[in-house]
Amino acid sequence: MESSPQSAHPSETSYGEVVGFLTDLIRLDTSNPTCPERPAAEYVAEKLAEAGLEPQLFDSEPGRTSVVARFEGSDPSAHALLVHGHLDVVPADPADWSVDPFGGEVRDSAGGDPMVWGRGAVDMKNMDAMTLSVVRRMVREGRKPKRDVVIAFLADEEAGGEKGAKFLAAKHPELFDGCAEAISEVGGYSYQINPDLRLYLIETAQKGLAWMRLKAKGQAGHGSMINNDNAVTELAAAVARIGAHPFPITLTPTVRAFLEQVCDAMGVPFDPADPQAAVDLLGPLARFIGATLRHTANPTMLEAGYKANVIPERASAVIDGRFLPGGDQEFLATIDELAGPNVTRENIHLDRAVEAPFGAPIVDAMLDALRAEDPGARTVPYCLSAGTDNKTFTALDVSGTGGMRGYGFVPLRLTPDLDFAAMFHGVDERVPVSALDFGCRVLDRFLSSY
Repeated sequence: MESSPQSAHPSETSYGEVVGFLTDLIRLDTSNPTCPERPAAEYVAEKLAEAGLEPQLFDSEPGRTSVVARFEGSDPSAHALLVHGHLDVVPADPADWSVDPFGGEVRDSAGGDPMVWGRGAVDMKNMDAMTLSVVRRMVREGRKPKRDVVIAFLADEEAGGEKGAKFLAAKHPELFDGCAEAISEVGGYSYQINPDLRLYLIETAQKGLAWMRLKAKGQAGHGSMINNDNAVTELAAAVARIGAHPFPITLTPTVRAFLEQVCDAMGVPFDPADPQAAVDLLGPLARFIGATLRHTANPTMLEAGYKANVIPERASAVIDGRFLPGGDQEFLATIDELAGPNVTRENIHLDRAVEAPFGAPIVDAMLDALRAEDPGARTVPYCLSAGTDNKTFTALDVSGTGGMRGYGFVPLRLTPDLDFAAMFHGVDERVPVSALDFGCRVLDRFLSSY
């Protein structure tokens, strides 16, 4: 298809499809692991096919479906770009919500700005809907992206991606041929400093993931007897030590750059000896950023025993560990030391920490696209305390560049009163309609120019 002049500039008309796509996707319950992604995968594949693309569906097992399509660019010499989102969501208990979490409702906020409510409105069916809307419009208007864009809607991200991104990377790496960079979730949204300045957080790094099971073995016996070899006691002491351990603050390059730039924007000095003071300036965002100053290890599950008067032979616990880039060996050694010699550790899921350069042409293109729609935009790098499927694609070298560089870029201009970080896996998840429309315009500019 020959590209035609952009007679309708993305800032001149709204993206009317995006709200409908998002509400439809929310209503397709894809809670991981109970509700497979197949219905949502068929939905996005149908929308891509309607636009003239050729989506392919891949099942890692029945119902666990991912969708991949390639949107041909105008510059065949340029490396391709991967734009990926996940179709699964974490579960939601309707009793905790003020709306049906799978109702896909559009309601006015207190400020009058309509919002789309429901599980996945933020994490991350919003980006799925924006991607569909932008790609369909570009094809409809005869416009191509500058480079090939591989579009992937993935299964199983919320459980580590074994049945989605990792399956495709291992079994079908050819789908991503030429991709040197990738964009996905948990970045690109705004944090307002003042009415004339908004920082857009570009996720350039992620902490590593270590889900671990601790096991203790002791002497079983009657609960009325003295027992100095109690597995529950041994395990409980280890869990308490790990949960209470104060990991030292370590400023990685990404975190330091973020805090320096935030302080500069706020007109206050940054003290590297007290980075927590800079974090404390961030209000609700402080929870999100504070976890990137150090390793973390949180006990999340305990299992032992089967009767009140029986001391069990075995006890186990699960720890959710997150380590800073470059700190994996140090982190695991500390966990083993805290657990003690009588408690063993096994990895449930271990995934790398990643860090991509902020001073890169792709980030410059993000800023240009943002500033075209928001003159008060300024981009800053940040480290995500959790993880995304970018971890998987970072290890996949399909372009001869040593692996994809992954970024979090879901461009959303938010109102300053919205605690957006709390929306991830939270109750009453919602996103402003105006932010979706803004995001579509920015994403359109970005794909057209980069």
